[in-house]
Amino acid sequence: MLARTDLRGSTPTLAQLRRALPRGGTDVNAVLDTVEPVVHAVAQRGAEAALEYGEKFDGVKPASVRVPAAVIADALDRLDPAVADALRESIDRARKVHADQRRETTRTQVVDGGVVAEKWIPVRRVGLYVPGGNAVYPSSVIMNVVPAQEAGVGSLVVASPPQKDFGGWPHPTILAACALLGVDEVWAVGGAQAVALLTYGGEDTDQDVLDPVDLITGPGNIYVTAAKRLCRGVVGIDSEAGPTEIAILADDSADAGILASDLISQAEHDVLAASVLVTDSAELADAVDEALTLQVAATKHRERVTTALNGSQSGIVLVDNLESGLAVVDAYAAEHLEIQTRDAAAVADRVHNAGAIFVGPYAPVSLGDYCAGSNHVLPTSGSARFASGLSVQTFLKGVHVIDYDEAALREVADKVVTLADAEDLPGHGDAIKQRFAGDTA
Repeated sequence: MLARTDLRGSTPTLAQLRRALPRGGTDVNAVLDTVEPVVHAVAQRGAEAALEYGEKFDGVKPASVRVPAAVIADALDRLDPAVADALRESIDRARKVHADQRRETTRTQVVDGGVVAEKWIPVRRVGLYVPGGNAVYPSSVIMNVVPAQEAGVGSLVVASPPQKDFGGWPHPTILAACALLGVDEVWAVGGAQAVALLTYGGEDTDQDVLDPVDLITGPGNIYVTAAKRLCRGVVGIDSEAGPTEIAILADDSADAGILASDLISQAEHDVLAASVLVTDSAELADAVDEALTLQVAATKHRERVTTALNGSQSGIVLVDNLESGLAVVDAYAAEHLEIQTRDAAAVADRVHNAGAIFVGPYAPVSLGDYCAGSNHVLPTSGSARFASGLSVQTFLKGVHVIDYDEAALREVADKVVTLADAEDLPGHGDAIKQRFAGDTA
C-alpha cells in the first residue's frame, strides 16, 4: 500500500536525503490573498466582521462571540461521565509534567556591585485556538491551557469554531473541557477570523469588550496558519503548523500489526497527514503493508486514511542499517517519532530532531495525544530541527535585569567607551562619560 523509497546501498548527503524523503505540506502563500481580506475586515470592524465570516464559512452565526457562562456549565453537566473522568486524568498528568517546566530566576554576580538577573515573566494575555474540522479536540484544550496556567498567565481565552448542530456555540465537549480547566472566556469563532479577532479585539454584540491578546497558540488548518503569518508581529504566535505526521524507526524485532495501527492513527487526522516507516528490514516492510491492507479496510475513516497513506507525504523508507535509519529520521525531523527497535531507549537517546519521541511498543503516539502528560502541540514539516513543542516556556518571557552600582560601572567605563568608539557610536560613550563628568584627574 505504501510507496517505497529505497536508500539501501547509497550514502546520500543531508540535502539529498531531505529531497528524497516523503514530504507533504501545504503552500500557505497560496491562500494569503484569500485570508488577507478577512484579517483586514476583522481588524477594521472587529466582532461584526468575524461573525459575518463565521456565518459564511461555518454556516452559522451565534448570538454573540463570547459563549455564555450558562452554556459552558451546561456542557459540563451533560458530559458523559466516562469522558469527564478521562479528561480529568489527562489534565492531572499534563499538570505534573508542565509544573516541572517552570523556570526560576537566575542571578549572576558579574563583579562586586554588578548583577545581571534573568527573570521569567508570563505573557499577560493569550489566545488558545482549538480547531473543529474532521474531529473534536478537547485534548487540544488541555494541551494549550495547562502550560499557560502553569506559566502563570493571568488572562486567557479559548477560541473554537461555532457549530451548526449546537446552537452556534463550539462543540459541547470543547466547552466541557474548558469548564474542567476553569476557563470562563470562550469565543465562538474559528478560522482566520478567529486569529484576527484574537489579534485586534473588538466589541461583542452586547457591547462587551473583547480584549486582544499578546500571544496566540494552537494548531489549525491552512487558513488559520495563513492568518497567523499575517498577524505575526502585531501578536506573537507559537508556530505555523502544517499537517500532522508520524515517523517510525523500526527493525525486525517490531510487531507489524502495531506499526500499521500507529501509521493509521495519524492518517485518520487528515487526508494530508503523513505516515512514514523507516526500516532496515524489507520483510518487516512487507508485513506492515499486509497489516495495513487488513486494518484500513476495518477502520472507521478508511477513505480519509487511504488517501493519506497513498499521498506523496507517506511511505516506507528502506535503509541498510540502524545508523542509516537514524540519519533518515534526523533529516526528516518528524512531529512524532516512534522508536520500535531493540534497545529502543538507547536508540532514542541518539535522535537529534523530533517534536516528541515515543520509546518502544508501549509508548504510542496516541498515548502522547491524550494521557502521557506530554504536550501534543508539536513542530511539523521538518521544523523540529530548530523548534520545540508547546510548553510552559512558550508562555514566558525571559527578561534581563541589570543592576550596577557606581563603582561597578566605573570599573568598566573605559571599556564601554572604547567599544562605543570602535563602533562609531560616540553618543554611547558620552552616556558613560556624563556620569563621571565631575571627576578630577
